[in-house]
Amino acid sequence: MSALLRLEGVRAAYGHADVLVDVSLTVEEGRIVCLLGANGAGKTTLIRCVLGLTLLRGGRIFYADHEITHLPTHRRVALGIGCIPEGRRVFPKLTVEENLLAGAYQERSWTRIREQLERVYTVFPRLAERRGQLAGTLSGGEQAMLSIGRGLMRRPRLLLVDEPSLGLSPLLVRENFRVLEEIHGSGVTIFLVEQNVRQTLRIAHYGYVLAGGRLVASGTPEVLRADPALQAAYFGSATA
Repeated sequence: MSALLRLEGVRAAYGHADVLVDVSLTVEEGRIVCLLGANGAGKTTLIRCVLGLTLLRGGRIFYADHEITHLPTHRRVALGIGCIPEGRRVFPKLTVEENLLAGAYQERSWTRIREQLERVYTVFPRLAERRGQLAGTLSGGEQAMLSIGRGLMRRPRLLLVDEPSLGLSPLLVRENFRVLEEIHGSGVTIFLVEQNVRQTLRIAHYGYVLAGGRLVASGTPEVLRADPALQAAYFGSATA
């Protein structure tokens, strides 16, 4: 398999504080690759670096064998990189459908936009029922669906997913992970940033562990589950 996303020696900082230090990783096309770590480990900063929202202090980023280190965010999105941000971040005063359309703002073909809308409504029938409802009046679970649906509107080749389980009940967490598996099954490569170790390792093909801005481990889910030091430091009883 070929590398769809590759980071080489990435460094990032806020002021004088290093947040990412010499981070190198690969997301192979057709895979679900996860990045695990506690709060403050630097996971969201890494996503921002891939999107071009946080400037690098060093290193390079490649997408589909093309360097994108210095490309602006909108050009990265146009290449096929989508994102489901941490905390959902829907537009509360826009309707469900207006939120979804915002995810397709770079698409010029109304036919393709309608096709994607129908695809999202097929995956999330509840959104179809609420297409005219203001997003701010949706439940947390419905807003999570809307955030995922919005991320799919541009038909991404690579989907960055930041903490999809944050603030959701166990039932909704399981449902969201089922949807991510379905999205992956449709041909989308997924880079999943999470703290929910059990659910993440259940669907991932490969994983990395970030601590203090540095990668401290990597491997298949089986390798990560079997490492007693990692279980004690990061997973606790989550992999029991």
